[in-house]
Amino acid sequence: MRTVLLLAALIVVAVALPSEDQIKSQFADFVHKYNKVYTADEFQTRYNNFKASLARSEKLQATSTSAQFGITKFSDLSVDEFKNTILMRNPIVQAEKPLIPTTTLIAPGAPATFDWRDKGAVTAVKDQEQCGSCWAFSASEAIESAWILKGHATATTIDLSPQQIVDCDTIDGVQGCNGGFTSSAYEYIIQAGGQEQIKDYPYTGENGQCAFKAQDVDAKISAYTTIAKDETALSGTLSTTGPLSICLDAEHWQNYASGVLSNLQCCPLLKCQMDHCVQLVGYNSTASPPYWIVRNSWNTDWGLDGYIWLEMGKNTCGLTNDVTWPTSD
Repeated sequence: MRTVLLLAALIVVAVALPSEDQIKSQFADFVHKYNKVYTADEFQTRYNNFKASLARSEKLQATSTSAQFGITKFSDLSVDEFKNTILMRNPIVQAEKPLIPTTTLIAPGAPATFDWRDKGAVTAVKDQEQCGSCWAFSASEAIESAWILKGHATATTIDLSPQQIVDCDTIDGVQGCNGGFTSSAYEYIIQAGGQEQIKDYPYTGENGQCAFKAQDVDAKISAYTTIAKDETALSGTLSTTGPLSICLDAEHWQNYASGVLSNLQCCPLLKCQMDHCVQLVGYNSTASPPYWIVRNSWNTDWGLDGYIWLEMGKNTCGLTNDVTWPTSD
């Protein structure tokens, strides 16, 4: 069923810049669909951002044979707003993206296709809202999966709190909604003695005072591992260990609608600004082009029900540059 739904999602119309009247009609539909509310002073700015977003989508579409770009729930944001409110305002690191593609996509013994969702190790897609807390979500999702795979919970009974990490992690100068490190999040959870669930420590989408309660801890980790920057090895690690946390360059995800995002739509000038952290849950090496399955934290009304596909073998968006996995007892 999932395959049918995802293939259906690929049947979209590429965006070509329409007439002014058509843009106004599309903007009205956009406002209605996403329940946007603007002040009178703000309306024209949002409309102008929307027009600029359509132009960017058209430009990106011209470079793509496998991904579709168009109107998304972020189409009324400027590029700078998207970077500063959805991505991490303070990116992790700027790293060189390998120029030599990987020719061997799958590690020896690894299956040709793999998806941890089919094995019950991935919780529901969440929404970080307009807060650069992706690093806290990515770490929480990895901890959830590790806890599930140890037999302590199921994907429907564990829902860990990213807000605890946003509010309480001060290691290495992390800045909550302005950005942080998954490694720092793991270290904080180890030091704190565990992580609460969202029901006990609700998500607010903004920085707050630490209100951690040790008696409400529902999951623990004892260590974490940084994985080698190699896509071939990555398939073996992913399929045998569990879903992985990855941090990458998501600048052009603002306009992503569906399909396989290629190397051409990421990392300008071959530099990857590590401004977003997500969860790698699977891959399909038999597709054309082959792709990694990546879970995002922008709710299910973005991308492929909250997911994005990234082309395999090209280190697309710098996906191998920061890969981690927590260990649960």
